[in-house]
Amino acid sequence: MTEYLVSLVLDPNAWAALCVLIVMEVVLGIDNLIFISILTNKLPAEQRERTRRIGISAALLLRLILLGTIAFIVRLTAPVFELFGQGFSWRDLIMIAGGLFLVWKSTTEIHHNVDPDPNPDLFDSGKVSLGVTAAIGQILLLDLVFSIDSIITAVGMTDHVPIMVVAVIIAVSLMLLAATPLANFINDNPTIVMLALAFLLLIGTTLIAEGFGAHVPRGYIYAAMMFSAIVEGLNMLSRRARQRRRGGS
Repeated sequence: MTEYLVSLVLDPNAWAALCVLIVMEVVLGIDNLIFISILTNKLPAEQRERTRRIGISAALLLRLILLGTIAFIVRLTAPVFELFGQGFSWRDLIMIAGGLFLVWKSTTEIHHNVDPDPNPDLFDSGKVSLGVTAAIGQILLLDLVFSIDSIITAVGMTDHVPIMVVAVIIAVSLMLLAATPLANFINDNPTIVMLALAFLLLIGTTLIAEGFGAHVPRGYIYAAMMFSAIVEGLNMLSRRARQRRRGGS
């Protein structure tokens, strides 16, 4: 075992695979981080950061457990039944279920945000209708979907489980560092909430499409998200400039 680990440390290909996996885990974690940030903003201010840390730490433990059952995870890609000539695996069913959850959650909250007489909703930070346990449970539910997807993708990039473990630990550590600043930014800029909900709706639709066998390159999805974020950033700068002009007049 020691010789195996030493050979990995001295192998340039192993370091290259590690770097690529870290980037991949971070990129795939953006979806989850947006959901966590918006979800925990519903909690009382004194519980938000602790809940994020508990949820993300539990998500790390979940991913490490899944890596320990990697042989089982890989078998999830085998078709278990066919419908109208299309084979469905357990991975496909998990992706579809996770996508439907995201589409339902984001669509419901978009409706609440545009309704002139809204009911209390998940993303209204002024009202508390979500408990810490429920928040952590939803974080783990969604992380299960993204974890299985990222692990199956990682298997196609390297056969070495220690590299996957290190990549997951580093990526989740970065999520822990970024969770609170991102959540505070979203909380301080209400218009970002609608953009984030649109991102979650897009991601949910993509998961459903992939579950039905229609592969959507993630690069296109993240490019669209980045473009939308840049446009919203310009809108925010424009609004602040107008406010400064009004304040100076």
